[in-house]
Amino acid sequence: MIHFVLHDAKDTVAVVVVEDAKAGMTLSGWIMDEDKFVDVHAKQDIPIGHKVALKDMNPGDTVWKYGIDMGKVVAPIKAGEHAHVHNIKTKRW
Repeated sequence: MIHFVLHDAKDTVAVVVVEDAKAGMTLSGWIMDEDKFVDVHAKQDIPIGHKVALKDMNPGDTVWKYGIDMGKVVAPIKAGEHAHVHNIKTKRW
């Protein structure tokens, strides 16, 4: 079962595509551009349509999604955690 999708292997977050991504689960993801799979251990519940972190990130790090720079980390994020507005902000403002 695929739990999340990402476009590029360099992406640091991916979009959860299932309803029940729960803490403790091993989530399976599909790297679309390479037709490969990757797993991450969920450390938190992650709602459908939200992002899961694929690697540990620190404040100031660039967040990569769909192969593009989509923002910066503003609070530490561990692989498998929920990545959203509480720990990522746009670089525009």
